[in-house]
Amino acid sequence: MTNFGFADPVFDEHYSNKQHPNYENILQFLTHLGVCHTVVAEEKNGKIMYNASSPDELALVNGAKYFGYYFKGRDDNNNILLEINGKDTVFTLLNVIEFSSDRKRMTVIVRTPDKKIKVMCKGADSII
Repeated sequence: MTNFGFADPVFDEHYSNKQHPNYENILQFLTHLGVCHTVVAEEKNGKIMYNASSPDELALVNGAKYFGYYFKGRDDNNNILLEINGKDTVFTLLNVIEFSSDRKRMTVIVRTPDKKIKVMCKGADSII
């Protein structure tokens, strides 16, 4: 995979052990990376290519993909299509509050597959 490299034995240990207390947090984090962004996916020659407004967004989406949270795009209803470890998953996009230099963060509001409404936000560490 291009634009991504990651090695952390502690993360790997927690992510590979479903009984670890941190396991669910990691799943939520990876879901967040796969959902909370404005990346556009385009299919070219049978491959999905990403267009991102910043290299940081591209790196985060590629990071999620590396761990099995593959952003496949948005459908005609603007739902977020994510393949999580081989299983197609749909998040209904309810609203996006775009990143701005004043806010220094972006936010999405989604309905999860289990019908929960979640607010996901990412941004500068001094703001979050």
